[in-house]
Amino acid sequence: MALSYKYVAVGNGVRTDHPIPDLPFVDDCSLPLDDPDAIEAIGRKSGGQTWGRTDRCKDGGWVAFATDPVREDLGWVVRWHPEHGRSVVLYRDDEVAGAYMSYEDEALLFRAGYWWDGATWYRPSQLFDQAREIYVNRPVPAALTISAADLLDNAVADRGQTLSVDDVDLEHPAYAEAGRRWRDDLAAWAAGHGGGRHLAGCVVHLTAPELAADQLLGVAELAEVAGIGASTLRAYLARGEGEVPLAQATVGGRSMWSRPVAEDWAETRRRSREGVARTMADHDHGNLSVGVARLWEYLTNAFAIDLWDRDGNRKRFALRWRTKAAVREVAHDVAWTAAASLDRIIPLGDLGATIRAAVLFEFADWQRTQSTEEVSYPINHAIARMLDWLIQHKPELARAIVAEIVGEAERGLGIPPAVTGFSLHQALALDGKLPGEDPYAAFLDLALPPDN
Repeated sequence: MALSYKYVAVGNGVRTDHPIPDLPFVDDCSLPLDDPDAIEAIGRKSGGQTWGRTDRCKDGGWVAFATDPVREDLGWVVRWHPEHGRSVVLYRDDEVAGAYMSYEDEALLFRAGYWWDGATWYRPSQLFDQAREIYVNRPVPAALTISAADLLDNAVADRGQTLSVDDVDLEHPAYAEAGRRWRDDLAAWAAGHGGGRHLAGCVVHLTAPELAADQLLGVAELAEVAGIGASTLRAYLARGEGEVPLAQATVGGRSMWSRPVAEDWAETRRRSREGVARTMADHDHGNLSVGVARLWEYLTNAFAIDLWDRDGNRKRFALRWRTKAAVREVAHDVAWTAAASLDRIIPLGDLGATIRAAVLFEFADWQRTQSTEEVSYPINHAIARMLDWLIQHKPELARAIVAEIVGEAERGLGIPPAVTGFSLHQALALDGKLPGEDPYAAFLDLALPPDN
């Protein structure tokens, strides 16, 4: 599944098979690289704030991490694969556990957010398919792997160096020094590389048309793709908010992103709770959901009638308040109290679970009575109307329920997500109460699984 990766490594272990560009090579002699349990044990010291863990991977390899035994502000991640060797990467200790989890499944290594599974390069995993509970992994078209062997021309091993852990400066990268060249360090690493792996099989980076310099986007362009202001994006970057993906390059001190990564981030924002809520927002009522705004308006009118049009109630108001406009203002406030209490009026979580169970029962019952494979499944009118009500009043909860329906239908009943999505869309078109031509399209576009 490959977890979303947002961590910045600070060094390569000297015994890595896959060096990360522009990071120093750091002595990793403290790590027993052939024993993941021993690596874990390094970090599990008593009496300190150190950590360690190891897990087996589905590909027959393993991943382990540990706080460095000398510097507790640093930690190591080691990912080993039986065919592709190992990555040994140094991180800040407060990021090492999160980085470790990103390696637990398919990913063997990461470069600027992109990741490689031993055969294919994928874009950063940003889009989450709630129905299947996995990230959507999108391959990089025409990607080519750059190996260590491709980068050694004109490099001088005698000028390269290896750092001790004590020498790692988190504030001042080694290559800020005048005259320092990473390729010289790479050549020194290659000269001492004793892992038995040919340098052509030591992955350093990737190249692809979408990563060409003239295709990359700066902050202003990324903000435009995402539909936000450049100042908002800068604030996100400064505060570490907004789940902004890692930049693919730094040019002249400026972060740059590939357009597909930017578009995936924009789609992720559209599919967020806030994005789904916007598809059912009533802009005339402060972007409340359509259902809540209508309920507020209905109760305002109902309370105004109760407070003004009924003689027994009207005389209760003091003389200076005896105007219909003044009473309507009071009614408007009273009505909001009722509209804002929707969760108390109706148990929305229970309603969502009931709708999910009802739809899945409809699908299973139809399968029992029909012998042919279906392109769509009918849904009872009452169930469809309740789903419509939930979409209008609590779109973010409805999105989760739709995802659960799609996921359970596929896992339990063998119904493809596209068929379930079409069935739900059809039921809402027939029984939903929203006016207009296909008023549910925007909601379902975000609630149903993204395309691969």
